[in-house]
Amino acid sequence: MATLKILTAGDPFLRKIAQPVERIDKKLLRLIKDMQETMYEADGVGLAAPQIGISKRLVVIDVGEENGGSFVLINPEIIKKEGSVVSGEGCLSVPDFEGDVERAEYIECEFTSPNGKRLLLQAHGLLAVCIQHECDHLEGILFIDKAQSLSRKEAKDDTIEKFAAKQKHKRGRK
Repeated sequence: MATLKILTAGDPFLRKIAQPVERIDKKLLRLIKDMQETMYEADGVGLAAPQIGISKRLVVIDVGEENGGSFVLINPEIIKKEGSVVSGEGCLSVPDFEGDVERAEYIECEFTSPNGKRLLLQAHGLLAVCIQHECDHLEGILFIDKAQSLSRKEAKDDTIEKFAAKQKHKRGRK
């Protein structure tokens, strides 16, 4: 397995819509393992293929057993949303910021598993939020695009801060 480079905000690849996975083969299964290793190494709870520069509708998630467990979602599609919850989010691609984002509290998501079966996942709480966050990456959307508030964590440089300020300005915030 290999730890992969995670793209950060400002990289134009993160704004592209990911392409569907056409077939599940050994190469894709290797990618899944590499994505999981990368996510764990970075202390994340989710990672989408676009975050590592791969245009595939593929997501790995691990919110811990107490919050729903771990999942590999191939070609995920959220088909139902209910309720609303505002929670704090961060992102491996926006490492210096966290913000409050409003999401559906409950979702239903259809996806293909690594063994090729199309499944339905009913999720609430942290798992639902994580799935929505990662599915946004497949559409070229970052959490900072939806954040009601943003705060800076200990940043290594001001590049991401400038990017976030530019995004806020685009949304009409000052």
